[in-house]
Amino acid sequence: MTAAQSIDLSELGYSQGELPAIEIVPSGPVLPSLYRVDEAAASAVAAAHAAAAVECGARSVRVDTREAAIAFRSERYLRVDGKPVGEMWAPLSSDYRARDGRWIRLHCNFPHHAQAVTHTLGVANDRAAVEAAVALWDAFDLERAVLEAGGAAAAERTIAQWNALPQARALALQPLVALTKLDETPVALGEAPARVRPLNGIRVLDLTRVVAGPVAGRTLAAYGADVLHVDAKHLPDTQALVIDTGFGKKFAHLDLRERDQRAQLRQFVYQSDIFVQSYRSGALAHHGFAPDEVAAMRAGIVYVSITAYGRGPWHERRGFDSLVQMAAGITRSAAQHAKREAPLPLPAQALDHGTGWLAALGAIAALHRRKTEGGSWLVEVSLARTAEWLKSLGTLDTLGAADPQLDDVRDLLLDDAMPHGLVTHVRFPGAIEGMQLGWNNASA
Repeated sequence: MTAAQSIDLSELGYSQGELPAIEIVPSGPVLPSLYRVDEAAASAVAAAHAAAAVECGARSVRVDTREAAIAFRSERYLRVDGKPVGEMWAPLSSDYRARDGRWIRLHCNFPHHAQAVTHTLGVANDRAAVEAAVALWDAFDLERAVLEAGGAAAAERTIAQWNALPQARALALQPLVALTKLDETPVALGEAPARVRPLNGIRVLDLTRVVAGPVAGRTLAAYGADVLHVDAKHLPDTQALVIDTGFGKKFAHLDLRERDQRAQLRQFVYQSDIFVQSYRSGALAHHGFAPDEVAAMRAGIVYVSITAYGRGPWHERRGFDSLVQMAAGITRSAAQHAKREAPLPLPAQALDHGTGWLAALGAIAALHRRKTEGGSWLVEVSLARTAEWLKSLGTLDTLGAADPQLDDVRDLLLDDAMPHGLVTHVRFPGAIEGMQLGWNNASA
């Protein structure tokens, strides 16, 4: 294996001879977890750095495990003028005990998801009322009902229960980062540009929200890509996440329900090399921006699709990191190890951050393939497939570390004056020989 311990870059088309030397610096336990979150973070960062290094001819990459692990929970350390930016979780977003003794997580950070929960339960938007109503339902029945109402929920499963599902079996057939050639666009001839940063000259359209997709765009921006984040003003957002994942990006707002604004997005597509999207399966296709449609607009484009559960029966199911942890057995296995009843989540949104870095890796790998094979490319990653990868790394005997607080990671933070105020944020992790990494402009 040429990349970090658990990601084989040869599966993405890289040969041993073109890859740089990779040094991963161990730091001892960083984050408290039964799962090897520290190792997963370092592996994902190192693999993406290795792919980026190939683009600029660099011959060595270095990643400190502590830097990578802390970057995997960057939103926890974000401060504006010394203060946290709002609440990360809405009052109703929580784990609840159902009638059958199982736990269920209701994700209510967005108003329409909260409304789906309260409508299903027949209660007001009140935590105590929701808790009492959940106790009258069996967990799997409530999961199904909330999803049918347009909400987001996941009943907690054991790993064995998850593995028995058709979705888990479908996921087992999918690679960690899937690359598919969409067409036979000829190889573009011409001399490769000299680059002081790995992705100088690469233009990225970032149609993503929440964490995983925005992290992918933020990562590509740190490698020097020109990233335009396209959002819609009518869609809810979490301000802390917008700031934390916005470094290095330009911002635009389009409402794809409007014909003229769909036309504007097509104009952006014509000028782009990479198109990253993390909307629910079928959402962009409804507006004419499915992978094959985008490839028809811009020959040679790399289309990156980030979903919650990947291909399979659950491919259209709404999902977030916390829900996938519940469904895939991560929270229950950790809770059993810690001898506690309530679910025990990971100490970071590691599925989100990991999937974001893997999406960036896939995008760079597809660019590399495009240079030698031509074609437009589809890159597919999912939170659930990242969860399977994390589980495959094995577990630790103990949780291993105290939870690092803001003062514990001061050496990994930067202070930048931005439109929001003085923003304290986690710096970009790792290094590529001779390359400037990080962000040239402030989060807008």
